[in-house]
Amino acid sequence: MNNLITDDDRIIMRYEVAMNDFTKIGEASSKIKRILRQLNIDNSRIRRVAIAAYEAEVNVAIHSLGGYIEVIVVEDEINIKVRDKGPGIKDTELAMKKGYSTASDKVRELGFGAGMGLPNMKRCSDEFTIESVYGEYTELNMKFF
Repeated sequence: MNNLITDDDRIIMRYEVAMNDFTKIGEASSKIKRILRQLNIDNSRIRRVAIAAYEAEVNVAIHSLGGYIEVIVVEDEINIKVRDKGPGIKDTELAMKKGYSTASDKVRELGFGAGMGLPNMKRCSDEFTIESVYGEYTELNMKFF
């Protein structure tokens, strides 16, 4: 389900990401990028948001049972919340290290799973938090100013 909600104060975009659906990876980040351009957000911030959203799509598709990406634009702030269903991350500190990956060989053969997703999301965002309950979910929150 892809939703776009607008009101006087904010714009909310929500995109579902399915488990192992590699054919759709990049669709949400492309739509987010297009809408941010229509809002006249500066190109450097759009680029950072698009990279973070793309990396989030990849991670949800390859490491979870599915989830969503929600983008909220309020005035000059862009917030991205990503939440997935299980399996969670055993060691978030280790998962944040460049090159660390738990991706399967099949996923790596498809060109994903290099272990740069979380570090790239953190690098691109102005604020980044990660919360994970092993066996239940992972939630990422990113802010772009």
